[in-house]
Amino acid sequence: MSTTVTADGIPARAPKTPRSERGPAPTRIVVSYGFWLFLLSDIILFAAFFAAYAVLAKHTAGGPTGPQLFDREHVLIETACLLSSSFTCGMLGLAFERRHALFTYLFGATTFVLGAAFVALEVSELGHLIATDAGPQRSAFLSAFFALVGLHGLHVAVGLAWLLAMGAQVATIGLVPLVVQRLRCFALFWHALDIVWIGVFTIVYLGAR
Repeated sequence: MSTTVTADGIPARAPKTPRSERGPAPTRIVVSYGFWLFLLSDIILFAAFFAAYAVLAKHTAGGPTGPQLFDREHVLIETACLLSSSFTCGMLGLAFERRHALFTYLFGATTFVLGAAFVALEVSELGHLIATDAGPQRSAFLSAFFALVGLHGLHVAVGLAWLLAMGAQVATIGLVPLVVQRLRCFALFWHALDIVWIGVFTIVYLGAR
């Protein structure tokens, strides 16, 4: 096939195709963009719940306040579990990026155990509050507290189910590019939940007066 050259004998560059005439973006780009939009919408959702809690935190209706209810040592253990899972999730990311199946399983399992421990501790905390007549129906403060903390806990539970599904895909399909891309999305989701929990721990538990 002949190549068009200029008068100086230099190969001419092919004209660039206008963006409007180019084909659709690769699936990898579309999925990454869509997932970032999902994370952004989730952060906005949490921001709305944080705002609601800030407005209702003082509306206890004569009932118990945060300092009277919160066991900060218990919450500190929860926080340690979730933040430790963030570290192991980071190690998981290094493992699947290097296509190391053994360490992917190892750090994936460790992340799951720490996340499950966090959920179990959170469920026990909320169950104890309900058992002591400090459920969400007790006051606006407790309604906002249960909504915010429960929303985060639900996200962590969904993340655990996602991690199990990814473990099954690694076992059956292997660390192919599609699975690695999904693992990247999971890691972003998990780290986002850790950041949100730091906000919950700081504003709800440490900020309780």
